[in-house]
Amino acid sequence: MNKSRNLFSRDEMLKMNIEMLNKRGVKLSDIAEIAFRQQSKWNDKISYQECLESVEKILSLRDVFHILQLGAEIDRLTEENAFQGPIQSILASDLGMFGIDELFGIELAGLYGTIGKTNFGDIDVNKPGIVAKLNYDGKGDKAACHTFLDDIVGAVAAAASTRVAQIENEIEARKDPRIIEEPQLF
Repeated sequence: MNKSRNLFSRDEMLKMNIEMLNKRGVKLSDIAEIAFRQQSKWNDKISYQECLESVEKILSLRDVFHILQLGAEIDRLTEENAFQGPIQSILASDLGMFGIDELFGIELAGLYGTIGKTNFGDIDVNKPGIVAKLNYDGKGDKAACHTFLDDIVGAVAAAASTRVAQIENEIEARKDPRIIEEPQLF
């Protein structure tokens, strides 16, 4: 019996997530731009590069890998009309009362605590950048379905924004001469 692999290194998960996002029309720069815009409202010292690095870090996490791969596959199967019964229509129309797609986003952003969830809420409501495009392209009679992907992409941006803020706070805290332990950049 040939057993398929189901465990991957962080580098492999990052690569597969980037490939999946690219296949679905999303570039890392699209996500980093949202994180940068969100976080730069609060801290004008952050850089786009910090946000891009945070996006990559988040996309290498196992929970994020599972959420992104499953959500993108559900969207793809919806495009192929592979579901039966009312769930096909609910998924295809991105029904506002469905909410399971937002649960994926909340769970992913929640990896970075309450602020991650709050940042996701901001992105989910205001739909900046690629999130708006995915949301629009997935509505109506269009062939694309992004019911899960728009929330997942928004959540990755929210988590990246939060991670950047946490790193900046850690750097600021380490200016205190009483702190002597080695830094841990989460």
